[in-house]
Amino acid sequence: MRRKWAWGCGGVLLAVCCLLAVWLLWPRLRPQPRPVVAERLFEGVTYTRRVTRSPRPLVVHIVTVDTRADGIAFLVTPGDPKASLPLEARTTSQFVWDFGVQIAINGDGFTPWSGRGFWDAYPHSGDPVAPIGFAASRGVVYSQDTDSEPTLYIGRNNQVSFERPVGAVYNAVSGNAWLVRRGTASPPEGGEPAPRTAVGVSKNGRYLYLVVVDGRQAGYSEGMQLDELASLLVELGAQEAINLDGGGSSTLARAGTLGPVVLNSPIHRGRPEWERPVGNHLGVYANP
Repeated sequence: MRRKWAWGCGGVLLAVCCLLAVWLLWPRLRPQPRPVVAERLFEGVTYTRRVTRSPRPLVVHIVTVDTRADGIAFLVTPGDPKASLPLEARTTSQFVWDFGVQIAINGDGFTPWSGRGFWDAYPHSGDPVAPIGFAASRGVVYSQDTDSEPTLYIGRNNQVSFERPVGAVYNAVSGNAWLVRRGTASPPEGGEPAPRTAVGVSKNGRYLYLVVVDGRQAGYSEGMQLDELASLLVELGAQEAINLDGGGSSTLARAGTLGPVVLNSPIHRGRPEWERPVGNHLGVYANP
């Protein structure tokens, strides 16, 4: 009886060890996904996935939005202008679910933030945070910081601009660096390969480019340098572009039949495919 009990315990322990080994090793063993060429997601919204192993493993997600297509509208996460921490942290897929947008990316950097260890991370979903930079949602400005952060402004009629709004401020989300100015790549110096999120606009203002790069995932996607990201946006046709919050915040999600679908592989607390709760987001409404 004791021998059977010992064999049973040994089998359970072996199974647990195997599952733990798979959980730990899967991020390094999983294959890269297949490329996707200009797949229509919604009216006026196309999705492209670029996959390469040169100059390093990379998986890049590109969404092109035709701002003049029927049904296209934008939303930055609403915030409380009366609060010192005007936002409740949520993941990008939560934002898609909560506000019914069809596509969304993460937005501004935010504070407070802590990521000193697997169990020591802030914020969790629902925790109060503040964006770093100017931010507005549907005409309500809830962060007034305009000193140094480049800002994307989207007007009520989908007018896209960066240095100043066209008309009254409607939706606004800020980044931490310029990538493209007047059609020329102009990123800041330095910047190791990392997960990235960026947004750019075409010369005629018609097309908005949302770019998310997976990173910090050896053998799968190690991330982009800022100059590489800037060159990519110029290639896409961006006349102006800025870098948004990156690292573990970089996420692209869409609405799906059964709920939100995360299109990229975010990394949070060192674990691939884990979403980080962030401050605000840029969302796109679109017709099916």
